[in-house]
Amino acid sequence: MSKLPTIDPSLYLRNQSTTRVPSSELGKDEFLKILMAQLSNQDPTSPMEDREFISQLAQFSSLEQMMNMTNSISSLVQNQMISPVIQYSHMIGKDVSYQDYDEETGKKLDIVTSEVVSVSQYEGFAVLELENGKKIYADTVLEVRAKEAKEESAETE
Repeated sequence: MSKLPTIDPSLYLRNQSTTRVPSSELGKDEFLKILMAQLSNQDPTSPMEDREFISQLAQFSSLEQMMNMTNSISSLVQNQMISPVIQYSHMIGKDVSYQDYDEETGKKLDIVTSEVVSVSQYEGFAVLELENGKKIYADTVLEVRAKEAKEESAETE
């Protein structure tokens, strides 16, 4: 006969804390509850002015929109920080210089310059596809130049 596993007594409901911790934040549900209590308990001889009511609703609506906008901006920033493709997309059309290596021996070759034609990602790292057919990691780039700067310097020589 197998022995039943024991349950940790700290997990019993009677051992859980029943004290309520008040929150310092006023959410939209709490705001609506206060507004409804205010409306239902107003003095019938002196009802709340409709302008006050509209003003409070407008403030509430404005606050809710600001909260939604804050969440959207935070989400956008988070997504841009995560995606290496977005982070390095500004390099498309730019000339980059990188240290070339002999793939068989690992020996350093010359520094090569080529134009970035696309950006992709591999295992969370940005990969730049170059005009010369090579694919390099973005962190191996030694220099980035605007395409016009290279053409202008060739014209002045």
